[in-house]
Formats: sequence, C-alpha cells, structure tokens
Amino acid sequence: MDERQRIIELRKELHEHNHRYYVLNQPVISDQEFDFMMHELQELEARHPDMFDSNSPTQRVGSDISQEFQQVAHRYPMLSLSNTYNEQDVADFYNSVSKGLNGEPFEICCEMKYDGLSISLIYEDGKLVRGVTRGDGVHGDDVTANVKTIRSIPLVLEGDDYPREFEIRGEILMPWAVFERLNAEREAAEEPLFANPRNAASGTLKSLSSALVASRKLDAYLYYLLGDDIPGNSHYENLMKAREWGFKISDCMRKVTTLQEIYDYINYWDNERKNLPVATDGIVLKVNSLRQQRALGYTAKSPRWAIAYKFKAERACTRLNEVTFQVGRTGAVTPVANMEPVQLAGTTVKRATLNNEDFIRSLDLHIGDYVFVEKGGEIIPKIVGVDIDQRPIIAQPVTFIKRCPECGEPLVRYEGEAAYYCPNDSGCPPQIKGRIEHFISRKAMNIDSMGPETVDDFYRHGLIRNIADLYKIEVQQINGDGSRQKSAQKIVNGIDASRQVPFERVVFALGIRFVGETSARLLARHFKNIDALVNASLEQLTEVEGVGEVIAKSVMTYFRNPLNKEIVERLRAYGLQMSLSDEQMQASTDKLSGKSIVISGVFSQHSRDEYKQIIEQNGGKNVGSISGKTSFILAGENMGPSKLQKAEKLGIPVIDEQTFLNMLES
Repeated sequence: MDERQRIIELRKELHEHNHRYYVLNQPVISDQEFDFMMHELQELEARHPDMFDSNSPTQRVGSDISQEFQQVAHRYPMLSLSNTYNEQDVADFYNSVSKGLNGEPFEICCEMKYDGLSISLIYEDGKLVRGVTRGDGVHGDDVTANVKTIRSIPLVLEGDDYPREFEIRGEILMPWAVFERLNAEREAAEEPLFANPRNAASGTLKSLSSALVASRKLDAYLYYLLGDDIPGNSHYENLMKAREWGFKISDCMRKVTTLQEIYDYINYWDNERKNLPVATDGIVLKVNSLRQQRALGYTAKSPRWAIAYKFKAERACTRLNEVTFQVGRTGAVTPVANMEPVQLAGTTVKRATLNNEDFIRSLDLHIGDYVFVEKGGEIIPKIVGVDIDQRPIIAQPVTFIKRCPECGEPLVRYEGEAAYYCPNDSGCPPQIKGRIEHFISRKAMNIDSMGPETVDDFYRHGLIRNIADLYKIEVQQINGDGSRQKSAQKIVNGIDASRQVPFERVVFALGIRFVGETSARLLARHFKNIDALVNASLEQLTEVEGVGEVIAKSVMTYFRNPLNKEIVERLRAYGLQMSLSDEQMQASTDKLSGKSIVISGVFSQHSRDEYKQIIEQNGGKNVGSISGKTSFILAGENMGPSKLQKAEKLGIPVIDEQTFLNMLES
C-alpha cells in the first residue's frame, strides 16, 4: 500500500479506537496494538511532512511550547444559569415555563450538572477547528491546542450527516481517579493540594504546556448543540445525533413532563451521583423544544428556559477521637483531627486537617466532641463546626503541642505566621527526609531514579542523613542480595548525572526556606558562585531584584549554620556545579538592567522560555502583566488584543522579536 494512503488509513483507524476507548469504553484492541499503530503513523508522517494535519491522532500528545492564550469572541454568548437550591424554586421555574408558553405542553430534559470548566467547541467540515473557554461569556480563551489532547473530544467526526459548521458546548472534567492520583503526587512532593477536580481541571486546561494537559488525562461531556443547520427541533434528539458523530454524551439524561418526575430525578441522583466517575454538583433542567426555548427567551444574564438545581453540601457528624501532629519538610507542624470513620460524598472520612492553633481555638475544639465535617465542592474534608449539645462533661480542650512530636525540640512561632515550626532542621527525621526528597525532585537535581519510598528506605538503613550523603552511595550498598543490581545501578547513575545540573538549580535544591525556583535563579545569576552567595550581607542580598528582606534573612540563616556550610563544601567536593558556567557568565550583561518586560505572542527564533532566560541574563525582569511600570512589551505573532489595547492606553512601547535581538547586539 502507498505510504500516503496508509497515513490516511491509520488516522481513521486510530480515531475510531480513541472513540471506542475514551467515549464508548469498549476497546477492541490492546494498548500495545494501539501504540504500534501510533508509532507507525508517527514514522510515516515524519517521512511525509507535506501531509501534516493538525487533527491527526499524533497531535494529541501536546507540545512543551508555551503560548499565551488569544481572546476569541463567542458567536453565541455563553450565559450562566440561574441557581436554585430547593423544590419550591424548581416548582416556580416549572410554573414560569408553563405560563410563558401559555399552557402549551412541554418536555423538560433533566441532565447532570458536571462540575468542571465550560468549553465551546467549533467544528467545520467534520473537523475540530477551535476550543474556547467560557471567559466572561462574551469572549473566552482560545485553548484549541490543549483541547486537542483530550481523548474523549473527537478531532474528526464520524458519519457524514453532521452540519458543515456548528458549535457544541460542554464541560471539561478531571475524573476522580486522576484527581486523587494527582493530589497524592502533590502531597508526596509537599506541594499545595487541589481543593477539588474542578479547580484541577481549570488549572490544567489553562496550562501553557499542552504536554502537561495531555498527561493529566482530562475528560469531557458535551451537552448543547448550536448552529444554523442543526438536525432537529429537540435538544435531546440533537444530542443523541451528536453521540453518533463521536461526542461523549451523558447516559444520565432523561426527558420528563411532570414536576413529580423532576423531583424523582433529583432525589435519585442526589445519592447515585456518588458512583459517577466525575464530579457533579447539581441538576440542569432545560426545556427540550428549541422552538419553545426561543419563545421563552432570555433575561439579561440567563435563559428563561433552563435552570440549575444545586445539591446541598454534604455534611456528616462524627466523634473527634484525638488530634495528632505532623511535621513537614520546612518544619511546619500541622494538627490533624482523627475521627470515627464516617461516609461522606462516597468515601470514608476519618481524618481532617485543622490548619493551625488559631483554627482550633476558633472552633473551641474538645477531645470527644461531635464535629460537623463537610466536603461540598471541596474533596478535602474539613471540620466546619461542633455540636456543643453533645459535648461530654469530662471533655478536655484540644491544646497545641509545645515540642516537636518527632524529635522533641521546643516549637517556635515566627512573627507574622500562623504555624508553629520545629527549628531542629538538622536532626528532625521528617525534615531531613523532606529536604532530601526536595533535593532529588525534578525541578531541582532531577534524580528521577529515586522517590520518597527510596529516601525513607535509605534513611532507615542509615545510608543517608543529609543531601550530601547521596554522593557516597555505592551499588553494592543498595542492591540487596544482588537481585536489585539493575535498579541500584540506575540510582547511582542518576546521582552521578546530577553533578552536571546548573548552579541555579543547585541553589534551589539546597532547600533554603522561602527560596523558590525564581529567587534561586536570581541569586545564582547575581552572585555567580556559591562563595559570593555564602558570604553575602543582608544589604547585598536585598540588592537583588525580586529578593526581599524575608528571603535575604533566610539565606543568611541557612549559611550561618555550620552543618549547612559543611554540606555545601561536601557537595562542592563531590563535583556539583557551584558557579555559573563560562557560557552563562559570558551571556550575562546589564543591557536590560532596571527594565520590566512583558512577553506576549508566539516567536520564531526562540521559545518564550528562552526569551525569559535571555531577559534575566541581561539584567532585565520578566513580569506577567502590563502596568505603568512596564518598560516595554516583547511581542510575537498573535499577541492578545486586550494586551495591545492596554499597552496603547498606557503608552507602553511594543517591540518585535528582531528589534529586541538587535537591541542586545548593539
């Protein structure tokens, strides 16, 4: 078969298998067979670049190129629905529809209200051409590149009876299983947890890296069809037709005619929704006839033919048995409520974070109290109140501990902070292990052959007590009885490779309190080597753009600790990069010193991330938004119109890519 014809055939087959797997949940081939076909298509497309198709299955993996989103006007405004929370409001809506239609019979389509991010998808000639967020209802962000990574959204439609051009709206969602795995990963890395799948889905879809979006495995349910030539006059039947074209349409939809049928639907799903694979927060009721929808019309903010019924936040009452205390990487001590297990939102809850001492006092918590626990839209359980009437007579108030539960060191509370800290950062096991986990993390030394479990195992066996001990590890120490030779060698190789990690990431990897990626990079490029940084005064540190007094004092405190200085010297002896490379030193100038620069658009000669590095290497400061303090905007193709308007209003210069590069060469 001709290779070009094979490309067309493979694309069609892979689209079909994607639909079967992600929409119908009825795969007919193994993952391995799918991967083989995908690999074959990638190779063929590489040999025939003239056959590039932005809707090819190979384009779903996403790109690491960061692109700022362009604002797009909605052809049909995306209005919000009026919310209701009780049966009387539902009855009022039903009666209002009946009155608005002058008593004409009508059907109501009952649907689940999925808790995600609203999306508008535009199709032309059976192909996805644009994906736009709701935005302000009139304009939204063009997130087409990210939407294309979502496997349940068809890039090419099935059949041939779809309109030449139409819009379909729906919700982008993060399934519970993906959300829980993502939060587990963030918890292990001591990163802030997402409160709920909606926030996680929204943050993911707005990511500037479509490769990240692809890795998060988002899902989508579609619920409304718009266009000049849609199939029929029934909302329900139109969606059934859309299902034939390859769209993921909910199986939970029902057509009803009476108020009691609406109540029955609400009551059924108030409990049954806990078994769905994605988050829901209510029911949507829509008049089914499009003709009747047009007759009912709109208010200024919402349609008169639809309404959302919101489920009440789930709450349970259970007994508080004890409060325990956990120590994190930074030494922060977090109180945790341990309760009698209780069912809440489909899961068993027995622990909840109590935040800090002030939070405990605000609730007047006592051991033995019966406490109210809620999830509502939040998946992370939280205690929201106490049933004082059930408090036992002998109940004792919860008191915050005075000493670290891990090492016994007296706790301290720094000025302006709500948390208590264990100051024994060199002898407290959770802090030691947490700093090692931070050191090996991807954004630091990137020793990806290790993880938290490996760190804990090495610590328990006495192999490591600080980050420098990693570089003493030998294969024979960690290969057990010899059966783990391959994995042991991989760990040692990963540690060895980390010696080449640039100086600025070494500074970040040290785990100095308050020193994140950006401030570590600023410090490294300003002081250029570890000795200058170690010996810097408070005044010298605060001279660095973006480094305030809090960070400066934390840096000084870190390097005044003899143990930390010893660790740094050991790392130097083991061959880690303790200064900027010659290339970085030569690239550094002060040509952009004192200038605050906004980057916008798409560039041809360098990526956005590369331009950010160039700006910093030449003494400039990257800023994310335009203000009166902005020096100029580095503008590429497709610069957002709102930014251009703001720049013109404030009189901010806008320069193109070549002008900027010429500026640095002069």
